Amino acid sequence: MIARRSLGLLAAALPTAFLGACASPNPTLYTLAPVPGQSFPAAPRVVKLRTVGLARYLERPQIVRSSEDYRLDVMSNDWWGEPLGALLARTLIAELTQRLPGSTVYLESGAISVNPDATVEVNIQRMDLDAAGQLVLAAQIAVTGRRPATRSVRFEVTPANSSTSGFAAAASTAVGQLADAIAGMLAG
Repeated sequence: MIARRSLGLLAAALPTAFLGACASPNPTLYTLAPVPGQSFPAAPRVVKLRTVGLARYLERPQIVRSSEDYRLDVMSNDWWGEPLGALLARTLIAELTQRLPGSTVYLESGAISVNPDATVEVNIQRMDLDAAGQLVLAAQIAVTGRRPATRSVRFEVTPANSSTSGFAAAASTAVGQLADAIAGMLAG
């Protein structure tokens, strides 16, 4: 009787043991950090940032390290802490708010809806490492309002190291450079 009960308990525990052995570890989550930049006091009073457009290959929770040599190098267990488009928009709002002290900057998809004096649109075409290990951020920017302008930009930042944290820090620096370019366009 005891032997049967022991076998029954063992049989019940086996699937759980196998599931635990086969489960992947939780992903490590990363974010971007706003970086300070030059202040532009003469900018439109109310600025709306439209939803940031992303190249489709970047629309995934996993961090794309590189798109070189016709293949994507995706970090399977290193993820962005939120959808990349939302993360970029949140970071740009913080950076533009710092760079444009006389302006109110809000996100189009947020709860605020007022008539803006200027609207900013950003398409991210690339944000990954090139063959030389440089983080490349390529984007298109459009500003509408009293000083309409369009511009393509490309920023290259050398990561401090080859870790994913180094990648995220380099991406943060590149997004800060993007914010500098947008703020300059808004200030005219």
